[in-house]
Amino acid sequence: MANPKRKWSKARTGARRSQWKLTVPELVSCPQCHALKLPHKVCGMCGHYKGKEIVKA
Repeated sequence: MANPKRKWSKARTGARRSQWKLTVPELVSCPQCHALKLPHKVCGMCGHYKGKEIVKA
């Protein structure tokens, strides 16, 4: 079993973990009902996608 050769410092560990951040999802407005939705997804409010009704709302 491999073991670490030395103890990593807290600064080095923190610098590595500083990239573990959440990103805010990009939201666009629906052209039919103008509600915010994720891009390339069916609108949850009206059920439209690319000008067509996909899901009965």
